[in-house]
Amino acid sequence: MKNTIAVLALSSLLAISACNKTEKNTQSSDKVEISEPEKFIVDSVNIADSTKIADSLTAKFDSKLLVFPTIKNKQLLDSIYFKIKGNQDWSKQGLEKFLQKDKTDYFTSIKNDSKDWISDISFAQEWYESSGMELVFNKNDYMHIEYSWGSYSGGAHDNYGFSERVFDIKNNKKVELKDITSMPKNKLETLLMKNINNVNSGTTDENGKVNNSEMLLVDKIPATENFYFDDKNLYFHYSPYEITAFAAGDITIPISWEELKGTLTPEFKKRMNIN
Repeated sequence: MKNTIAVLALSSLLAISACNKTEKNTQSSDKVEISEPEKFIVDSVNIADSTKIADSLTAKFDSKLLVFPTIKNKQLLDSIYFKIKGNQDWSKQGLEKFLQKDKTDYFTSIKNDSKDWISDISFAQEWYESSGMELVFNKNDYMHIEYSWGSYSGGAHDNYGFSERVFDIKNNKKVELKDITSMPKNKLETLLMKNINNVNSGTTDENGKVNNSEMLLVDKIPATENFYFDDKNLYFHYSPYEITAFAAGDITIPISWEELKGTLTPEFKKRMNIN
């Protein structure tokens, strides 16, 4: 009888143990690892240097490039670095190596090109070459980068300009006008002509009224791919001499979402929360 009781007790203990083990295994198998989305990271490389070409001439170089270590799509990276030719390494080290070479090439070209006429410079001059990238916004998976450049190599004044690009991080591509609006370019150009005098460029007529249209160098303002946008407007950016005289500076002309009503693409309206 005692043996029977012992066997039953042992069987019960084994059954409970097996049940607990099964329960633990079941609980363990229910755990699911949820990976956190990778944080969007922006870094940069910047090189600034100068060299004395002669007693009367100094050359300066200054360039800044943004680095996006979390962007892996090559097509998108190629589009972001569209101004850089002959380079395929978009890492921080690769971009820094490119800038060092660009700086060396610039200084070498100034030294070589100035050999024949450097003695003709009658007063001290500082020539320069600069370029930059600035992240303006990153919202709703749209990333706006402004590219700038400037240079001076003698003459009455320096030169400068801008390129605006918006990238669709969700779809790994540069945003084009057709991704925003179906409005024909000729109608966009009509709106640009209408709105140019709403831009305060510091150019006014004798009555103090903004009159940028008087300084136009073109018969119509082209709707170019040099655009960007925010919550309120679509903007077209023009560098000096592109549509106006240098004195007017660079011109940015807005077109409101209200003016584009009925032509905005459904996906764009949804992502930008435009009613």
